Amino acid sequence: MVIGDWTDRFQGTRALPRRVRDQLIQVAHVIQLKKGQQVFGPDNIPDSLLFLYDGRIRVSQTSENGREIVLYRVDAGESCVLTTACMLAEEAYNAEGIAETDVTAVVLPKPAFDRLAAEEDEFRNFVFAAYSRRLIDLLRVVDDVAFGRIDVRLAERLLSLGGDHKEISATHQQLASELGTAREVISRVLQDFQKREMIAQSRGRIALLDKPALAALASSD
Repeated sequence: MVIGDWTDRFQGTRALPRRVRDQLIQVAHVIQLKKGQQVFGPDNIPDSLLFLYDGRIRVSQTSENGREIVLYRVDAGESCVLTTACMLAEEAYNAEGIAETDVTAVVLPKPAFDRLAAEEDEFRNFVFAAYSRRLIDLLRVVDDVAFGRIDVRLAERLLSLGGDHKEISATHQQLASELGTAREVISRVLQDFQKREMIAQSRGRIALLDKPALAALASSD
């Protein structure tokens, strides 16, 4: 697939000198993945940096007892910080990335990454600024799981997943994975939301009946 000058898609690569951008275009290559495909997993040691040109990737971790928690999402125009960290450490991933939509990504081989990180300040700043932002996101996840009220967190996540829509497609187990809790907890809170007429549930779908009430709850913590 040809996508033209992909370096214009990312803030960090867009700021690079033209000669470096041309070099990136020469050494990187484009991959495409279908919705639901694994992008990376615990058995892989990354040998390249991933730039997400189009689509969305969900990054999650699963405990020994099988409980999953969503760590963060990579959206179009971002690089994957976990790929960066594991590539720098030369260690296998300790999480899994799944394509939530069809994905188009640009893959930069490690030798080219090492050379650019060493020689180009703008590129190095782009990589580590993204790393810092994502680390803050991960610390927020830890704080939410450890100290956050589950009803507040669930209301916030329903609104986030719904976006401009009035209905979302999600099972209780998927929401439990989003928030790092048990499915039974999610079912109980959703039942309470339904009694309060904030939502309506059908198999695998949740209608957001009263977004203002959900928003008020989400901001009450």
